[in-house]
Amino acid sequence: MVVTKDENMEIRTSDHVVLVRQAVRKWAIELGFSLVDQTKMITAASELARNTLDYGGGGIVRLQALREDPRKGLRLTFEDRGPGIPDLEKALTDGYTTGKGMGMGLSGSRRLVNEFEIESRVGEGTKVTITRWK
Repeated sequence: MVVTKDENMEIRTSDHVVLVRQAVRKWAIELGFSLVDQTKMITAASELARNTLDYGGGGIVRLQALREDPRKGLRLTFEDRGPGIPDLEKALTDGYTTGKGMGMGLSGSRRLVNEFEIESRVGEGTKVTITRWK
């Protein structure tokens, strides 16, 4: 697998969440994703960026364009130094929420992508990596 493009973006304000969505749309279009695949990746990115801000106190997202002939992919890695997630299994359950949302952030994002990885340590932060392939 080859990384053909790599960029980091800060997530510190709601405006940054919007900028992440816009960047993901641009990258997905450049990679030739269908409108449906663009929408899935943008939706997942929006949820995870919002979680990074709201629950992690802000952080970064790393965008990477991938090539693994003959396919192309988009990988996003969201990282924060927040409180971490004490029970990952519970947090990945549909309907589970610690906030006022519908509880679809992590579990919904996982369903929208081809690859989903999450690491979290209480007191250290959370890292979520998602990849969608074309």
